[in-house]
Order: sequence, then C-alpha cells, then structure tokens
Amino acid sequence: MIGGGAAGLGGALALGRARRSVLVLDSGQPRNAPAQRMHAYPGRNGTPPAEYLSDVRREASGYGVRIEEGTVVGVDRDDQGFRVALADGGSVHAARLLVTTGLVDELPDVPGVAELWGRDVLHCPYCHGWEVRDQAIGVLATTPLAVHAALMWRQWSKDITLFLHTLSGLDELGDDKREELAARDITVVTGEVVSLEAQAGRLSGVRLADGEVRACQALVVAPHMTARAAFLTTLGLEPVEQEMHGTVIGSRIPVDPGGQTTVPGVWAAGNITNLSDQVIGSAAAGVRAGAAINADLTAEETRRAVAARRALFSAEVESQVCERVLGTRRHGL
Repeated sequence: MIGGGAAGLGGALALGRARRSVLVLDSGQPRNAPAQRMHAYPGRNGTPPAEYLSDVRREASGYGVRIEEGTVVGVDRDDQGFRVALADGGSVHAARLLVTTGLVDELPDVPGVAELWGRDVLHCPYCHGWEVRDQAIGVLATTPLAVHAALMWRQWSKDITLFLHTLSGLDELGDDKREELAARDITVVTGEVVSLEAQAGRLSGVRLADGEVRACQALVVAPHMTARAAFLTTLGLEPVEQEMHGTVIGSRIPVDPGGQTTVPGVWAAGNITNLSDQVIGSAAAGVRAGAAINADLTAEETRRAVAARRALFSAEVESQVCERVLGTRRHGL
C-alpha cells in the first residue's frame, strides 16, 4: 500500500484478513489532518482523524500488516513485480500495488485562508455544515461553481454571503443564477477579497480591496484538488482532469469499479481516484480494491499451480513411456 489513510488501511485490512503479506508505506501527511473531527461516518461520527487512523492501524496490525513510515518517489517494474523507491534512498519490492496517496488541496492565495483551513475555512457542507449551522457563512467565488456552493450551504444557515472575489461581477453569473440567489436571500458582494480577519485564532471577517470588512464566522472555499501521483508517471499512469458542471475542479487517476488502473498490477483508491470521497467512501473503496487484489493474486497462483501440475503430469507420462521402452528392449521385443 502506498498511502496509509482510510483507503490504504481499508485495503490493508482486507488483504491482511486474506492472509496476504502486506506493507503499508505512510508519509504521515493525511489530507484531513487540519480537521478536528470527521463526520458522516456512521459509528465514528465526530471521531478525531488521528484517533481513527490509530484504531485502524491497530486492527490491521493484528492481521500481520506491516506499517512503516516512508515517502515514495518512484515506481518501476522488476522481476518481482514492482520496485518502489523511497525518499530516504531505500526501496521495497511488491507483487501488487494499491496507491492511496490522496490529493493536495491547492487553496486560494488569500492571506488567512491557509491558516484557518479545516477550522473556519471549509469546503464540504456534509463534513462541516452542522458545526457552523446558523452562523454567518461566506462563500469565496473563484469559479462559477461558487453559486452552487452558496445555494447548497443555504441549507445550514440563513446568513449566506457570496463574495464574487475574482469573478468580474453579477453579469458573469447570468440571469438564472442571480434569480436563484435572490430567491434564497443570499447576499452577493462584489470586489476582491484581500485577506481574512481573525480574533483569538477564529475567523471574524472578510476584508475587501476597498478596505471594508464583512463579518463572517465561516468561509467556504473551493480548492483545486490535485492527485498525489507524480511518482506513477514512470509506469505510464497520468492523472486526468475531473470536471463538475463544466468546470475543472482537480485531477484524479482513472480506475475501474474495483479500483484497477490501466496498468496491470496497480490499483488505486480514495481521493486519488474520486475527489469527492469522504472518509467512509475512501475506506470502502480501499476494501474493494483489497478484495480485487486478492482475487487477482488467487487467479495468478491458480494459473501457476495448473502449469506446475501439467508439467508434473507430463514428466510422469514421459517417465512411464521411457520405462516401457526400456522394458521392451530388455526383453528383446
């Protein structure tokens, strides 16, 4: 496993329980590290991400799964399947790979956004909407999809402000979108956002280019989500763009329903393949991929066993034929 988040550990757990030899390489950079709690995971709702990972690591280790710290910088094929090169100069070999390295959230270049990311600067209403319900929520527009976001977050608060920011103005939205925003009582503010204001480490407002500060307790942003997949290029695996309503929102590695990539022997799961997966979805995708890998290994082992049996049978037949020939010669027949 390359990646030790929910998807990687889900795959490791499935394969460990299948009595496979499993190594998880974890760089220790989970995407949800800034978040205090994870949500929408039945039975684990409200669990701190670090606590969740610790629990699953312990479970996987109980089935013989090895988990080691390591950052992968390259992958090549070798006579054992794959050679995985690490940043510290070491390497490991694997018969199959499950890549679950996730993605990088590329945030808007606005002072204060990165510092408050995961606390008061948010992107997913299903992850954080309940926690900021009924508060003053701003939506920072960096693409036309911000209108969709503002309408969505309206479910959690009546106080929604759409900051047009880099959009040129209301005319860019179109008549239909302007009508939708007005119908839902969403305030629209023109002008570029130049920074966020904070008090005691919490978001208090949004400062515009003209100096005006609009009160705000939570700010929704749409990061560009880039797959962590540079080390896969040597195998011929390149990320593809993922769009939403005609707007590119990031990049991903395409896979089939079981997580198999276009490269034989390589599977992927989690946010590296699906930008919208939450923790529960990533874990489920990892388990599916783990099962698919076990099935693939089983098929290969069966082919080898059949080939070995046929070779043994052929050798036995040849030996019997030779014995008959020699016996015939000895008896002068």
